[in-house]
Amino acid sequence: MTHSIIMLCIWFFLSSYMFQTSTSLDSLAVSQSIRDGETLVSAGGITKVGFFSPENSTRRYLGIWYTNYPSTVVWVANRNAPLEKNSGVLKLNKKGILELLNATNSTIWSSNISSKAVNNPIAYLLDSGNFVLKNGQQSNQENILWQSFDYPCDTLMPGMKLGWNLETGLERSLSSWKSVDDPAEGEYTLKLDLEGYPQAVIHKGPEIKIRKGPWNGQSWPGFPDPTLKISQIFVFNEKEVSYKFKLLDKSMFSIYTLTPSGTGESFYWTTETSNQQVFLTGGKDQCENYAFCGVNSICSIDNDDSTCNCITGYSPQFSEYSSISPNGCFPTIKSNCNDSHSDDFLKYKHMKLPDTSSSWFSKTMNLEDCKKLCLENCSCVAYANLDMRGGGSGCLLWFSNLVDMRKFSQWGQDLYVRVPASKLGHVAAANGNLKKKIVGITVGVTIFGLIITCVCILILKNSGAARKIYGKHYKNIQRKEDIDLPNFNLSVLAKATENFSTKNKLGEGGFGQVYKGTLRDGKELAVKRLSKKSGQGLDELKTEVVFIAKLQHRNLVKLLGCCIEGEEKLLIYEYMANQSLDYFIFGWSRYNLFYTSMTIFLILISSS
Repeated sequence: MTHSIIMLCIWFFLSSYMFQTSTSLDSLAVSQSIRDGETLVSAGGITKVGFFSPENSTRRYLGIWYTNYPSTVVWVANRNAPLEKNSGVLKLNKKGILELLNATNSTIWSSNISSKAVNNPIAYLLDSGNFVLKNGQQSNQENILWQSFDYPCDTLMPGMKLGWNLETGLERSLSSWKSVDDPAEGEYTLKLDLEGYPQAVIHKGPEIKIRKGPWNGQSWPGFPDPTLKISQIFVFNEKEVSYKFKLLDKSMFSIYTLTPSGTGESFYWTTETSNQQVFLTGGKDQCENYAFCGVNSICSIDNDDSTCNCITGYSPQFSEYSSISPNGCFPTIKSNCNDSHSDDFLKYKHMKLPDTSSSWFSKTMNLEDCKKLCLENCSCVAYANLDMRGGGSGCLLWFSNLVDMRKFSQWGQDLYVRVPASKLGHVAAANGNLKKKIVGITVGVTIFGLIITCVCILILKNSGAARKIYGKHYKNIQRKEDIDLPNFNLSVLAKATENFSTKNKLGEGGFGQVYKGTLRDGKELAVKRLSKKSGQGLDELKTEVVFIAKLQHRNLVKLLGCCIEGEEKLLIYEYMANQSLDYFIFGWSRYNLFYTSMTIFLILISSS
């Protein structure tokens, strides 16, 4: 009996040793484990690894988070294989493999098996948040068997690399959570694209959603960061292409997270503050959508609105003054490579450089040689410095359409776009003399102003002619009942335009946006939705309706009706698929204002 009790005590002691758990250590040795409710804590107490459940979820996951911010989970092991109950166990086996077991003792996640010889493996949680599996207790890099930093989830932490190990083929990329309550891999990924010159790109499935742009030696120009004490490092050689950042202030913490909606968020906090600061680094405006303006067009933000403009020497496929042309812009005059003086380059400042996936680059060539090389090749359309530091160095060349360009107010870099000399002005292109060009513009503006003045005088002077044109509406132009046009219902227009969906948007101007609509009978319309910020009131709208309704011409689009409900003011035109609609309804551009003024002028002259 005494012998049995002694043996039972020995067995209990050995069992307790073999299944020893850890709740406050920073390491996990062979045969040790942590169970749900227990954690490993880094040596400095900054990070923890343990089990958690997302908000509004009962599923359990093994993850890493910052001690002061337990809701900020930065890495998840079993993101695609959740535990249903508080039964998870993490252990390290003799082969040097971390295993996550469920209630039935089945492995639902494990670290990659290393090809290196394993000798006394041990797993450490570092203050950086990196969960590292090493051979023995030596700290050199060669003894690392596996590390969580090689397998990011949705968060980039200081010291973690984004990019490629070209020797092993390992790619480190971010993938968003499926939702805020589900850490499974979502729709969006952030990775370094190695085609052409490397650039950071956010994908939604196979399609590019946002392009950060190429590394310019200082930062990613598409996502300028706030001024912080960080060091950004980009490595591009035969062994690896990678990006990482380090914190220069030890009291500060910073992480970058790819959200389930595909935008980027940078979180900043310090040991002295209790609240995190969040900076959006993607999805703030439409210009960040990849190729929003189409090819050879520059997107910019003006008063919180996005505008698209063709680069010099190019014009849009739909209309020269369409505010948004999805198909982009195309050259109006082709380059003449037989004449070395036929082309020159126009400098665009503060630019996000075009897509570099089809570019050519040199790390050593200077900017002047870069320009000469581009001029010698008929297919070359633009060039820029590869690196902005120290006054600029290196060379980037583009040989096809320029895609996804943006103009910033203060960030970005210089881009030199090839333009036929005739488009720059023969004199300006030859010797840089801009005085004659300025004089020409001044004369043109003066003549235009005189024409407008004459039109206004004739309108006032020829009231009889105006009465002939407008009839009874001339006297009662402010009265709604005198507008002899169909009054469309707002709900009908909303349904026809799919609730004014952006995919039905034809363009926009100073007074509002224009959408394509389709009625139930298949009839197509163009709906001009006046902006509440345009300053055009109800009386002005009525005046415009009567004026356009009576001033019909074969070269002017036909007004079909209007809609005035609450704060909504809309004009409904016939839809013209032959690329002429926006000349009339996209706002008073300098051309359609000129032609409309001249039309009134000729009508009044002929009627007097």
